[in-house]
Amino acid sequence: MSEPARTTTAEGADPTIIGPYLAAQLGDEAWLDCTLDLIAGGRSNLTYLVSGRDGAEAVLRRPPLGHVLPTAHDMAREFRILSALAGSSVPVPQPLHLCTDPDVLGVTFYVMQRVHGHIVRNRFPAGYADEPYIRSTIGRALIDTLVDLHAIDYGSAGLGDFGHPEGFMQRQLRRWTQQWEKSKTRALPMMDDLIARLDAEMPTSSSPSIVHGDFRLDNTVLDPNAPGTIAAVLDWEMSTLGDPLSDLGMMLVYWPQEDDAAEFKESFGSITATGVAGFPTREDVVERYAERSGRDVESAYYYWAFGFFKLAVIAEGIHARFLQGKTLGKGFETFGERVPPLIGLGGWVLDRKHVGAI
Repeated sequence: MSEPARTTTAEGADPTIIGPYLAAQLGDEAWLDCTLDLIAGGRSNLTYLVSGRDGAEAVLRRPPLGHVLPTAHDMAREFRILSALAGSSVPVPQPLHLCTDPDVLGVTFYVMQRVHGHIVRNRFPAGYADEPYIRSTIGRALIDTLVDLHAIDYGSAGLGDFGHPEGFMQRQLRRWTQQWEKSKTRALPMMDDLIARLDAEMPTSSSPSIVHGDFRLDNTVLDPNAPGTIAAVLDWEMSTLGDPLSDLGMMLVYWPQEDDAAEFKESFGSITATGVAGFPTREDVVERYAERSGRDVESAYYYWAFGFFKLAVIAEGIHARFLQGKTLGKGFETFGERVPPLIGLGGWVLDRKHVGAI
Protein backbone atom coordinates (compact mmCIF):
# COMPACT_ATOMS: atom_id res chain seq x y z
CA MET A 1 0.00 0.00 0.00
CA SER A 2 1.28 3.47 -0.87
CA GLU A 3 2.08 5.92 1.88
CA PRO A 4 -0.13 9.02 2.17
CA ALA A 5 1.07 12.39 0.97
CA ARG A 6 3.02 14.50 3.43
CA THR A 7 1.13 17.17 5.31
CA THR A 8 3.49 19.97 4.32
CA THR A 9 1.18 22.83 3.39
CA ALA A 10 1.73 25.19 0.46
CA GLU A 11 -0.99 27.84 0.47
CA GLY A 12 -3.01 27.64 -2.73
CA ALA A 13 -1.88 24.10 -3.58
CA ASP A 14 -2.20 21.55 -0.77
CA PRO A 15 0.09 18.54 -1.38
CA THR A 16 -2.39 16.23 0.35
CA ILE A 17 -4.75 17.04 -2.52
CA ILE A 18 -2.25 17.44 -5.35
CA GLY A 19 -0.28 14.26 -4.62
CA PRO A 20 -3.11 11.73 -4.98
CA TYR A 21 -4.62 13.72 -7.84
CA LEU A 22 -1.43 13.73 -9.92
CA ALA A 23 -0.73 10.09 -9.11
CA ALA A 24 -4.12 9.19 -10.55
CA GLN A 25 -3.99 11.53 -13.56
CA LEU A 26 -0.39 10.80 -14.57
CA GLY A 27 -0.49 7.13 -13.64
CA ASP A 28 2.55 7.33 -11.38
CA GLU A 29 2.59 6.73 -7.62
CA ALA A 30 5.80 8.75 -7.34
CA TRP A 31 3.55 11.80 -6.95
CA LEU A 32 1.64 10.43 -3.94
CA ASP A 33 4.29 11.46 -1.45
CA CYS A 34 4.94 14.92 -2.87
CA THR A 35 5.89 18.31 -1.52
CA LEU A 36 5.09 21.71 -3.04
CA ASP A 37 7.32 24.75 -2.76
CA LEU A 38 6.38 28.21 -3.98
CA ILE A 39 8.90 29.27 -6.60
CA ALA A 40 10.18 32.76 -5.84
CA GLY A 41 9.82 35.48 -8.48
CA GLY A 42 6.24 34.96 -9.62
CA ARG A 43 4.32 38.25 -9.38
CA SER A 44 1.03 37.12 -10.87
CA ASN A 45 0.08 33.48 -11.33
CA LEU A 46 1.39 31.24 -8.56
CA THR A 47 4.05 28.74 -9.55
CA TYR A 48 5.06 25.74 -7.45
CA LEU A 49 7.76 23.11 -7.72
CA VAL A 50 6.16 19.70 -7.19
CA SER A 51 8.68 17.14 -5.90
CA GLY A 52 7.74 13.47 -5.77
CA ARG A 53 9.59 10.27 -5.05
CA ASP A 54 12.73 9.11 -6.84
CA GLY A 55 13.53 12.59 -8.13
CA ALA A 56 10.21 13.15 -9.87
CA GLU A 57 9.70 16.87 -10.50
CA ALA A 58 7.07 19.02 -12.18
CA VAL A 59 5.82 22.61 -12.05
CA LEU A 60 2.26 23.57 -11.14
CA ARG A 61 0.70 26.87 -12.20
CA ARG A 62 -2.52 28.34 -10.80
CA PRO A 63 -4.14 31.82 -10.61
CA PRO A 64 -3.35 34.16 -7.69
CA LEU A 65 -5.34 33.92 -4.48
CA GLY A 66 -7.26 37.15 -4.88
CA HIS A 67 -7.98 40.21 -7.07
CA VAL A 68 -8.40 38.15 -10.23
CA LEU A 69 -9.58 40.39 -13.05
CA PRO A 70 -11.92 39.19 -15.80
CA THR A 71 -10.13 37.30 -18.63
CA ALA A 72 -6.85 37.33 -16.67
CA HIS A 73 -4.92 34.30 -15.40
CA ASP A 74 -6.48 31.87 -17.88
CA MET A 75 -4.71 28.58 -17.19
CA ALA A 76 -6.45 26.72 -20.00
CA ARG A 77 -5.12 29.20 -22.58
CA GLU A 78 -1.63 28.90 -21.15
CA PHE A 79 -1.81 25.10 -21.34
CA ARG A 80 -3.11 25.30 -24.91
CA ILE A 81 -0.27 27.49 -26.18
CA LEU A 82 2.32 25.23 -24.55
CA SER A 83 0.70 22.22 -26.20
CA ALA A 84 0.70 23.96 -29.59
CA LEU A 85 4.35 25.05 -29.37
CA ALA A 86 5.75 21.79 -28.00
CA GLY A 87 8.31 20.55 -30.53
CA SER A 88 8.38 23.84 -32.46
CA SER A 89 11.27 26.26 -33.02
CA VAL A 90 10.28 27.96 -29.76
CA PRO A 91 11.39 25.90 -26.72
CA VAL A 92 8.69 25.45 -24.06
CA PRO A 93 8.19 23.08 -21.11
CA GLN A 94 6.25 19.95 -21.98
CA PRO A 95 2.66 20.34 -20.70
CA LEU A 96 1.59 17.33 -18.61
CA HIS A 97 -1.95 17.87 -17.35
CA LEU A 98 -4.70 20.50 -17.25
CA CYS A 99 -7.27 20.40 -14.44
CA THR A 100 -10.54 22.27 -15.00
CA ASP A 101 -12.40 20.58 -12.13
CA PRO A 102 -13.09 23.24 -9.44
CA ASP A 103 -13.51 20.53 -6.82
CA VAL A 104 -9.75 19.89 -6.79
CA LEU A 105 -8.24 23.31 -5.92
CA GLY A 106 -11.19 25.59 -6.56
CA VAL A 107 -9.52 26.97 -9.70
CA THR A 108 -8.22 25.73 -13.04
CA PHE A 109 -4.54 24.79 -12.88
CA TYR A 110 -2.03 22.87 -14.93
CA VAL A 111 1.18 20.90 -14.49
CA MET A 112 4.18 20.99 -16.82
CA GLN A 113 7.67 19.59 -17.10
CA ARG A 114 10.35 21.22 -14.99
CA VAL A 115 13.14 22.59 -17.20
CA HIS A 116 16.47 22.92 -15.41
CA GLY A 117 18.62 25.94 -16.09
CA HIS A 118 19.22 29.55 -15.09
CA ILE A 119 16.45 32.15 -14.73
CA VAL A 120 18.39 35.39 -14.71
CA ARG A 121 17.02 38.63 -13.23
CA ASN A 122 19.60 40.90 -11.65
CA ARG A 123 22.88 39.06 -12.34
CA PHE A 124 24.26 36.02 -14.05
CA PRO A 125 25.38 33.09 -11.87
CA ALA A 126 29.06 33.04 -10.94
CA GLY A 127 31.05 31.33 -13.63
CA TYR A 128 28.24 31.59 -16.19
CA ALA A 129 28.38 34.13 -19.03
CA ASP A 130 31.36 35.88 -17.45
CA GLU A 131 32.67 37.11 -20.81
CA PRO A 132 31.02 39.99 -22.69
CA TYR A 133 30.88 38.00 -25.94
CA ILE A 134 28.84 35.27 -24.20
CA ARG A 135 26.41 37.86 -22.86
CA SER A 136 26.08 39.19 -26.38
CA THR A 137 25.27 35.68 -27.58
CA ILE A 138 22.56 35.34 -24.92
CA GLY A 139 21.04 38.69 -25.91
CA ARG A 140 20.97 37.72 -29.59
CA ALA A 141 19.43 34.34 -28.73
CA LEU A 142 16.65 36.11 -26.84
CA ILE A 143 15.89 38.36 -29.81
CA ASP A 144 16.04 35.46 -32.25
CA THR A 145 13.66 33.38 -30.13
CA LEU A 146 11.12 36.20 -30.29
CA VAL A 147 11.54 36.39 -34.06
CA ASP A 148 11.03 32.61 -34.27
CA LEU A 149 7.82 32.90 -32.24
CA HIS A 150 6.45 35.61 -34.51
CA ALA A 151 7.32 33.54 -37.60
CA ILE A 152 5.22 30.51 -36.56
CA ASP A 153 2.20 29.85 -38.75
CA TYR A 154 -0.42 29.98 -36.01
CA GLY A 155 -3.09 28.50 -38.25
CA SER A 156 -1.01 25.39 -38.94
CA ALA A 157 -0.25 25.18 -35.22
CA GLY A 158 -3.98 24.87 -34.49
CA LEU A 159 -4.22 28.37 -33.03
CA GLY A 160 -6.33 30.08 -35.67
CA ASP A 161 -9.01 30.91 -33.08
CA PHE A 162 -6.56 31.76 -30.27
CA GLY A 163 -7.21 35.48 -30.62
CA HIS A 164 -8.64 38.24 -32.81
CA PRO A 165 -5.74 40.12 -34.44
CA GLU A 166 -7.92 42.78 -36.09
CA GLY A 167 -7.99 45.86 -33.85
CA PHE A 168 -5.55 44.22 -31.42
CA MET A 169 -3.83 47.36 -30.11
CA GLN A 170 -7.12 49.23 -29.71
CA ARG A 171 -8.44 46.34 -27.61
CA GLN A 172 -5.18 46.16 -25.68
CA LEU A 173 -5.45 49.82 -24.75
CA ARG A 174 -9.08 49.40 -23.77
CA ARG A 175 -8.42 46.22 -21.78
CA TRP A 176 -5.44 47.58 -19.86
CA THR A 177 -7.28 50.85 -19.19
CA GLN A 178 -10.15 48.82 -17.72
CA GLN A 179 -7.70 46.83 -15.64
CA TRP A 180 -6.21 50.08 -14.41
CA GLU A 181 -9.64 51.32 -13.33
CA LYS A 182 -10.32 48.04 -11.50
CA SER A 183 -6.87 47.86 -9.88
CA LYS A 184 -5.92 51.43 -9.01
CA THR A 185 -5.57 52.25 -5.33
CA ARG A 186 -5.21 56.05 -5.79
CA ALA A 187 -5.88 58.78 -8.31
CA LEU A 188 -2.98 59.41 -10.72
CA PRO A 189 -3.97 62.05 -13.34
CA MET A 190 -0.69 61.45 -15.19
CA MET A 191 -2.02 58.00 -16.13
CA ASP A 192 -5.10 59.58 -17.70
CA ASP A 193 -2.79 61.76 -19.81
CA LEU A 194 -0.70 58.77 -20.91
CA ILE A 195 -3.78 56.76 -21.90
CA ALA A 196 -5.07 59.67 -23.99
CA ARG A 197 -1.74 59.97 -25.81
CA LEU A 198 -1.49 56.23 -26.47
CA ASP A 199 -4.94 56.38 -28.02
CA ALA A 200 -4.21 59.42 -30.17
CA GLU A 201 -0.76 58.30 -31.39
CA MET A 202 -1.46 54.61 -32.07
CA PRO A 203 0.29 53.40 -35.27
CA THR A 204 -0.96 50.93 -37.87
CA SER A 205 -0.31 47.38 -36.63
CA SER A 206 2.17 44.98 -38.16
CA SER A 207 0.92 41.73 -39.71
CA PRO A 208 -0.35 39.46 -36.91
CA SER A 209 1.44 36.63 -35.14
CA ILE A 210 1.40 34.68 -31.91
CA VAL A 211 2.09 37.20 -29.14
CA HIS A 212 3.67 36.09 -25.86
CA GLY A 213 2.54 39.18 -23.96
CA ASP A 214 5.40 39.39 -21.45
CA PHE A 215 8.54 38.36 -23.32
CA ARG A 216 11.76 39.16 -21.45
CA LEU A 217 15.00 37.61 -20.21
CA ASP A 218 13.70 36.41 -16.85
CA ASN A 219 10.74 34.66 -18.49
CA THR A 220 13.18 32.28 -20.12
CA VAL A 221 15.33 29.43 -18.84
CA LEU A 222 18.95 29.57 -20.02
CA ASP A 223 20.69 26.28 -20.77
CA PRO A 224 23.18 25.76 -17.90
CA ASN A 225 25.64 23.88 -20.13
CA ALA A 226 25.39 25.93 -23.32
CA PRO A 227 25.40 29.70 -22.65
CA GLY A 228 23.57 31.41 -25.46
CA THR A 229 20.92 28.71 -25.72
CA ILE A 230 17.35 29.34 -24.54
CA ALA A 231 16.14 26.10 -22.90
CA ALA A 232 12.53 27.24 -22.44
CA VAL A 233 10.23 30.25 -22.65
CA LEU A 234 7.93 30.55 -19.62
CA ASP A 235 4.87 32.51 -18.44
CA TRP A 236 2.43 32.39 -21.37
CA GLU A 237 -0.56 33.68 -19.38
CA MET A 238 -1.03 36.74 -21.62
CA SER A 239 -0.38 35.03 -24.95
CA THR A 240 -2.77 35.59 -27.85
CA LEU A 241 -2.79 36.53 -31.54
CA GLY A 242 -2.02 40.13 -32.31
CA ASP A 243 0.58 42.74 -33.15
CA PRO A 244 4.08 41.23 -32.74
CA LEU A 245 5.64 44.64 -32.10
CA SER A 246 3.81 44.68 -28.77
CA ASP A 247 6.17 41.87 -27.70
CA LEU A 248 9.16 43.83 -28.98
CA GLY A 249 8.05 46.88 -26.98
CA MET A 250 7.57 44.85 -23.80
CA MET A 251 10.99 43.26 -24.18
CA LEU A 252 12.49 46.75 -24.54
CA VAL A 253 10.83 47.79 -21.28
CA TYR A 254 12.72 44.98 -19.52
CA TRP A 255 16.01 45.75 -21.27
CA PRO A 256 17.97 48.25 -19.15
CA GLN A 257 21.33 48.89 -20.80
CA GLU A 258 24.76 49.73 -19.44
CA ASP A 259 24.58 53.50 -20.02
CA ASP A 260 21.08 54.05 -18.61
CA ALA A 261 20.61 56.47 -15.73
CA ALA A 262 20.66 54.83 -12.29
CA GLU A 263 17.13 55.98 -11.43
CA PHE A 264 15.84 54.33 -14.60
CA LYS A 265 17.45 51.00 -13.72
CA GLU A 266 16.12 51.23 -10.16
CA SER A 267 12.52 51.42 -11.42
CA PHE A 268 12.80 47.75 -12.41
CA GLY A 269 13.81 46.42 -9.01
CA SER A 270 15.84 43.27 -9.61
CA ILE A 271 15.42 43.01 -13.39
CA THR A 272 18.74 44.55 -14.40
CA ALA A 273 20.82 41.71 -15.88
CA THR A 274 20.77 43.16 -19.42
CA GLY A 275 22.57 46.31 -18.23
CA VAL A 276 26.07 44.78 -18.28
CA ALA A 277 28.98 44.95 -20.70
CA GLY A 278 28.48 42.83 -23.78
CA PHE A 279 24.70 42.74 -23.79
CA PRO A 280 23.13 44.30 -26.90
CA THR A 281 21.67 47.78 -26.52
CA ARG A 282 17.98 48.45 -27.14
CA GLU A 283 18.86 49.93 -30.53
CA ASP A 284 20.75 46.70 -31.29
CA VAL A 285 17.60 44.79 -30.31
CA VAL A 286 15.39 46.74 -32.71
CA GLU A 287 17.92 46.51 -35.53
CA ARG A 288 18.41 42.73 -35.18
CA TYR A 289 14.68 42.11 -34.84
CA ALA A 290 14.01 44.13 -38.02
CA GLU A 291 16.78 42.38 -39.95
CA ARG A 292 15.73 38.86 -38.99
CA SER A 293 11.95 39.36 -39.11
CA GLY A 294 11.71 41.68 -42.11
CA ARG A 295 9.16 43.82 -40.26
CA ASP A 296 8.93 47.61 -40.28
CA VAL A 297 10.00 48.79 -36.82
CA GLU A 298 9.79 52.56 -37.32
CA SER A 299 7.11 52.80 -34.61
CA ALA A 300 9.00 50.63 -32.09
CA TYR A 301 9.13 53.58 -29.68
CA TYR A 302 5.31 53.57 -29.41
CA TYR A 303 5.26 49.92 -28.36
CA TRP A 304 8.06 50.64 -25.87
CA ALA A 305 5.90 53.38 -24.35
CA PHE A 306 2.88 51.06 -24.35
CA GLY A 307 5.01 48.52 -22.49
CA PHE A 308 5.69 51.04 -19.72
CA PHE A 309 1.95 51.71 -19.50
CA LYS A 310 1.19 48.00 -19.31
CA LEU A 311 3.88 47.42 -16.67
CA ALA A 312 2.47 50.27 -14.59
CA VAL A 313 -0.97 48.63 -14.64
CA ILE A 314 0.53 45.26 -13.69
CA ALA A 315 2.50 46.84 -10.84
CA GLU A 316 -0.62 48.58 -9.53
CA GLY A 317 -2.50 45.28 -9.62
CA ILE A 318 0.25 43.60 -7.60
CA HIS A 319 0.21 46.55 -5.18
CA ALA A 320 -3.57 46.15 -4.80
CA ARG A 321 -3.21 42.43 -4.01
CA PHE A 322 -0.44 43.25 -1.52
CA LEU A 323 -2.71 45.74 0.27
CA GLN A 324 -5.39 43.01 0.42
CA GLY A 325 -2.91 40.54 1.92
CA LYS A 326 -3.31 38.28 -1.13
CA THR A 327 0.34 37.97 -2.20
CA LEU A 328 2.60 35.05 -1.32
CA GLY A 329 6.33 35.52 -0.86
CA LYS A 330 8.46 38.62 -0.35
CA GLY A 331 9.28 41.79 -2.26
CA PHE A 332 5.78 43.12 -2.92
CA GLU A 333 5.84 46.12 -0.58
CA THR A 334 7.59 48.46 -3.07
CA PHE A 335 5.45 47.85 -6.14
CA GLY A 336 3.17 50.82 -5.47
CA GLU A 337 6.17 53.18 -5.50
CA ARG A 338 7.18 52.02 -8.99
CA VAL A 339 3.92 52.97 -10.69
CA PRO A 340 4.32 56.78 -11.11
CA PRO A 341 7.87 56.54 -12.54
CA LEU A 342 6.74 53.93 -15.05
CA ILE A 343 3.88 56.17 -16.18
CA GLY A 344 6.35 59.02 -16.55
CA LEU A 345 8.67 56.90 -18.67
CA GLY A 346 5.82 56.05 -21.03
CA GLY A 347 5.19 59.76 -21.64
CA TRP A 348 8.91 60.46 -21.98
CA VAL A 349 9.27 57.86 -24.73
CA LEU A 350 6.28 59.28 -26.65
CA ASP A 351 7.88 62.74 -26.45
CA ARG A 352 11.23 61.44 -27.71
CA LYS A 353 9.93 58.97 -30.33
CA HIS A 354 13.14 56.98 -30.10
CA VAL A 355 14.47 53.75 -28.57
CA GLY A 356 17.76 54.13 -26.74
CA ALA A 357 19.45 55.23 -23.56
CA ILE A 358 17.51 57.19 -20.97
